[in-house]
Amino acid sequence: MSKWTEVRDNIVDALHVEDITEDVKQHVTNTILSEVMPVIENAVDSFCATTKEQSKTESGWCKIRDGVVLPLVMQGGVYVVKLALSKTVAQTATA
Repeated sequence: MSKWTEVRDNIVDALHVEDITEDVKQHVTNTILSEVMPVIENAVDSFCATTKEQSKTESGWCKIRDGVVLPLVMQGGVYVVKLALSKTVAQTATA
């Protein structure tokens, strides 16, 4: 059994949900997009701004890490998750 399946099953067991309908999945997705993602985006933006500022006083690989790599990975991750969730909402709405 994969780790994701185990986590999912534990969540379902904890919520005592026997049947997860499309409406439930849409509600959870919309909640994540409207309430969770803005908080995560703010935290990532703050972190990236701080690391970019700190990179100005660093040199070598640490400068590249703080000025480019960490912001790119974190902001890219948020972008990919938000895009994927948005696409599923849009696709389900048109279906």
